Amino acid sequence: MAAKVDLSRIRNIGIAAHIDAGKTTTTERILFYTGVSYKMGDVDDGNTVTDWMEQEQERGITITSAAITSTWKNHRINIIDTPGHVDFTVEVERSLRVLDGAVVVFCGVGGVEPQSETVWRQADRYRVPRITFINKLDRVGSDFFRVVEMMKTRLGANPVVMQIPLGSESSFVGVIDLVRMRSLVWRAADLGMSYDVEAIPEACIEQAEQYRRLLIEAAAEQDETLIERYLEGEELTEEEIVRSIRQATIANRAVPVFCGSAFRNKGVQALLDGIVDYLPSPIDIPPVKGFDPRDEEKILERAADPSEPFCALAFKLWNDAFAGYLTFIRVYSGKAAVGQTVYNPRTKKKERLGRLLKMHANKREDIQEIAAGDIAGVVGLKETATGDTLCTIDKPIVLGSIAFPKPVISIAIEPKSTEDEAKLIEAMSRLAIEDPSFLVKQDPETGQTIINGMGELHLEIIVDRLRREFNVAANVGRPQVAYREAVMAQASATAVFERHLAGKDAYAEVELTIEPAESGQGFVFVSLVRDSRDVPKALIQAARSGVEASMTSGPLLGFPMVDAKITLKRLGLREDASTEIAVQSASSAAVRQAMEKAQPALMEPVMAVEVVTPSEFVGEVLGDINSRNGEILNSEIRAGAQVVKALCPLRGMFGYATDLRSLTQGRATYTMEFKKYAPVPAKLQEQLTSRRYGY
Repeated sequence: MAAKVDLSRIRNIGIAAHIDAGKTTTTERILFYTGVSYKMGDVDDGNTVTDWMEQEQERGITITSAAITSTWKNHRINIIDTPGHVDFTVEVERSLRVLDGAVVVFCGVGGVEPQSETVWRQADRYRVPRITFINKLDRVGSDFFRVVEMMKTRLGANPVVMQIPLGSESSFVGVIDLVRMRSLVWRAADLGMSYDVEAIPEACIEQAEQYRRLLIEAAAEQDETLIERYLEGEELTEEEIVRSIRQATIANRAVPVFCGSAFRNKGVQALLDGIVDYLPSPIDIPPVKGFDPRDEEKILERAADPSEPFCALAFKLWNDAFAGYLTFIRVYSGKAAVGQTVYNPRTKKKERLGRLLKMHANKREDIQEIAAGDIAGVVGLKETATGDTLCTIDKPIVLGSIAFPKPVISIAIEPKSTEDEAKLIEAMSRLAIEDPSFLVKQDPETGQTIINGMGELHLEIIVDRLRREFNVAANVGRPQVAYREAVMAQASATAVFERHLAGKDAYAEVELTIEPAESGQGFVFVSLVRDSRDVPKALIQAARSGVEASMTSGPLLGFPMVDAKITLKRLGLREDASTEIAVQSASSAAVRQAMEKAQPALMEPVMAVEVVTPSEFVGEVLGDINSRNGEILNSEIRAGAQVVKALCPLRGMFGYATDLRSLTQGRATYTMEFKKYAPVPAKLQEQLTSRRYGY
């Protein structure tokens, strides 16, 4: 039974990286060496365990996160393999929300790349302890020590080198273990299943001793007793080094660094040892916090203990062809069995756990019970959405939900026949439940169905899934920018709602101010009106709800508002006439009036672009970026190639992959991720608004 598992021997980890850093290959080797797989899968051959979708196998990329369970040295390791492409960053976001630790894989050639930085920031946000694996050290141009420096300068990390490579590029054969001062040399004959433990070669001893001193210093710094002994010249034991670095890792004060070449089957077993030695178990992290749904100001905690009240977070939904809707949950406390009823505080409804499944990518194994520390699939939950809490009805708790990025690109879609119309609506509804970054809406002007996503590839995959999985034929328009609206100045407004509704008078007067908020803040609501006997808290909340509803549609083109701060200054009420509906309506009217007066502006997504190109094409690349209204930030040489960083409006980046191939004879690559929203040029705003109003 799940409750009998020693929690100290569980590791819930994610494997994350920039696209093409070797993350899925590393995961495949982990599954092979832990005995989960009997043969190694290969991304290029399309036969990996975690990339099981047809689109993943065809494209050689990870699209959806996959959960798998393995065992190493009597420890159970629950692994989530996450996508590396920025269009699917929502998968990383929701995975990191429920994981206790992470392995971040860096390419030994590319180093800290854009999506690596994004993943690192996401892990920082959830305070996820992590270790790193510098991969592909057999490649030409790889440089372990340069990547360690990049971790410091680009990520602000405190890397603690646990191993250094033995050999470089084509001569890379293994690693030097700095904790035990020995060499590990992998054997090619048995696919790296075994390795030889050898003395450190004479030529490497000086470098190994230098980095071991740095390791000992890092370990000693974490403990006053150890630092005293270190300063007195005493040697620290292996156990003391491991224990100290583990404590620093769990506290996010240090990041242990491992290295190898997953494709060449070198270094993975030592990485598994690092996962067990340095990443936390469920009992090593602080109790999860939430609030009481009956009193949101009351903070509650749940410790990782099967005897505590049951508490879990739903972090992913998947439409399984055989099982129906499958809900992935992380259990934080307590335990539950098949057939048990749990409570969803958001919907205020009970849900029954129909089946419990231990997941192995797209395969599943029925289990009878789940307990604290488990990650499992549940069949039978009808109204549970991503980010919902499941708990006991007598001791309810609401855990912090998951923040999802907003879509930046949209396309129009329509069924090819009336027969396909109902199928299209049903299919899009299912996909939207699975993927919170995929949104569907109707254009009020044209009646068109618009689908919104994180990038061209994201929407391309969605359309492909509609065709393959749901057998829906549809016509698809050209990609369009998902604009936003914002205010450039401060403005105030007062609105009065006074009606006779259902035989009763309804009255409310709302005065508020709108002004720009800091970039990236989204929507900020501040109430200067304090709840009291005369002004109930429910009416202040109604004012907020009215404001939020109006923020979904700006005054220019009806795009959602971003980066706006609304301050509620006054609520005018009448006894027995000021209802929540009246306050909500007055608030909506006031904020719409204020928006009109606050210099509304159209905002466009600006993307951070990084192009890696041979030096002979750098002039063409720079010229092309300038022609797209991009801003060149810098250019540097990395591993013999030129790396160009720029900020470019998304409207100029459609079809960039094809254009870049033409410019560089197919030798350049690029990555692009959302950076910020910025005002569109005045002339473009005039054109877009004129088009809407028919000027």
